[in-house]
Amino acid sequence: MGHFVRSVRPPIPSPNIWHWPDVYESENAAQDADGAIWALLRTEVPWAGRDVVDVGCGDGYHLPLFAAQARTVVGVEPYAPLIPRARRRVEALPNVRVLEAGAAALPLPDASVDLVHARTAYFFGAGCEPGLAEAQRVLRPGGAIAIVDLDATVAPYGAWMRADVPHYDPVAAERFFVARGFSLVRVPTVWRFPDRATCEAVLRIEFSRAVAEQAIAEVPGLELPVGYRVHVRRKAL
Repeated sequence: MGHFVRSVRPPIPSPNIWHWPDVYESENAAQDADGAIWALLRTEVPWAGRDVVDVGCGDGYHLPLFAAQARTVVGVEPYAPLIPRARRRVEALPNVRVLEAGAAALPLPDASVDLVHARTAYFFGAGCEPGLAEAQRVLRPGGAIAIVDLDATVAPYGAWMRADVPHYDPVAAERFFVARGFSLVRVPTVWRFPDRATCEAVLRIEFSRAVAEQAIAEVPGLELPVGYRVHVRRKAL
């Protein structure tokens, strides 16, 4: 059994899913409607028959997809109110469990998983070093960490994001990961909504009021192009 790193640092707030989990469920359903990110991940970090940990799993939306092929799946989420929702989602899946913990203190043994997946969790790059160190610790030799984040260099979503977080430098974030041995692949995707009400509700939980209203005005229909970046790094054999 490996050591477990302990941390008392509080989680960084995710106000969208923390405050509006039902709307965020609709957002998850709309994202990557054509499966471009999943297609890339299946090629780069196949998880069939392997052990997966999803860091910052929220209410567990992605856990069943991993569980369909993985040997085991662990969802790790730091925000306690989301844990019951995640556990209800996967209660019929015997190969999945959900644990309350942060990225910098994974309650897993050394060299116990094959894939660490973190989605929309490490935007800023700098500051996530403890989480990356924990991922490296729990990975088996040859295992991989896959980081999926929104690409704020791509309009229109990236422009709205930068308007709300003007100190965010997406190019610096990309360089942070590349300098630490991660690959970088840009993935164009489409968010597809069932109706305008859902589209507008999602944009309103993602952005400040003024930026959300701008975004709503700039999205005339039910589809929104959104860029992502995917970073992958393997642990040496």
